[in-house]
Formats: sequence, C-alpha cells, structure tokens
Amino acid sequence: MENIEEKNGIPLLGDDFPKIKVQTTRGIMELPAQFSGKWFVLFSHPADFTPVCTTEFVAFQNRYDKFKKLNCELIGLSIDQVFAHIKWEEWIKDKLDIEIEFPIIADTGIVAEKLGLIHPGKGTSTVRAVFIVDPNGKVRVIVYYPQELGRNMDEILRSLEAMQISDKNKVAMPANWPNSEIVSSDVIIPPATDIETAKERLSRAEKGEFKCLDWWFCHKKLEQ
Repeated sequence: MENIEEKNGIPLLGDDFPKIKVQTTRGIMELPAQFSGKWFVLFSHPADFTPVCTTEFVAFQNRYDKFKKLNCELIGLSIDQVFAHIKWEEWIKDKLDIEIEFPIIADTGIVAEKLGLIHPGKGTSTVRAVFIVDPNGKVRVIVYYPQELGRNMDEILRSLEAMQISDKNKVAMPANWPNSEIVSSDVIIPPATDIETAKERLSRAEKGEFKCLDWWFCHKKLEQ
C-alpha cells in the first residue's frame, strides 16, 4: 500500500526524499517522516532468499549499532511480499544466528519505479541502490550497484560519517578519508573564490592555523 507524492524524475542529490507510505516488516510507515530528525539509509536489494543479498543483510545488521550511533536508521526494500521478508528473516536467524532488527519494505513495484530502482533488462528485480537521507529529508548520497556486486557497508558508514562532519564543519572530505594519501585524516577547506580570500589563506597557513599546498588546496585537522 504505497502512496507517493507525484514528482517527475528520480530524486537527485539535494532533493526532498519522496513522501511514501509503505508496508514494512515493522508495520506501516511514512517516509521520510518516520525518521524525522534522524539520518536514514534506504537500500534496495534484488530479491529475498538470494546469496549476495543475504550476505548484505547480515553485514548491515552487524553494523546496525554503528549506524545508530551516528543517529541513522536502516530500511531495506525489494519487490517481495512482506511474508517473504519475514520468512527470510527467520531463515537468517535459524541458519546464521543473526536477527534482522531494521524494517524491510514490501514493495509492489511503485516505490522502485519512483526511485529508479528497477534493474534494466532483468524483469522486476531491483538494483542494489543506496540512498542516504539527512534529518531534513534531503537526499544527500545516491549509489547504485549491479546485481552481481555486493556492497561495502563500511564505505556506506564512512560516507554517512563524512557527510555529517562536512555539514557540521563546513568542510570537504578527501578521498579515502580518514586515510587520505595526501592529507591523512585532515579535512579540506573549501577553495577560495576571490583574491583577498586566497591571500588570507596563505597568510593563515604561515601562522600555522592550517596547511596549504597552494591557495586553492588548504587543509586542517578536524576540530574535536
């Protein structure tokens, strides 16, 4: 039972996450209102009772506490009936001794179509998509994977934490943060956009306030 506010096109970065009423393994929910004031990760998987998806759900569950410490909830999705989701959860508990604690959306296809999750040329199966949504209901990160490639949950956690730090400190995050080959665990100061600011950056670098490889490439330690 999905009801989606009409909007043409797949959500883009910075867009409001579509308002959706969904059936889940934890009851009826309205997104993004269900997680108001929190970040949430909505992730789709091709189908229940499949090997790669099973490894993903176990990996998500094993890191669920880490997501919650970052004020973030998880919610899965596939075009399967809620009964299939429940039986799959039971199988994971019985065979792997892992209890899935986050909800899974039982989609009829409406949500998947709206979010652009249907895998091209593979019937009604969904891609392995990830939407990271902020406490204001804005889509901040979107990642799509093919059916053949399982996700790296630590990278999703890294992306979530990095976005939160970026928002809080008004900085950018380097490649492989916090293990950048160039700036280590430092964060990037947004480039100067005028001559006066560029000169100021170099002057502040000389005073040791932060480091600059050039006026357009300055970085600093993350303030605790």
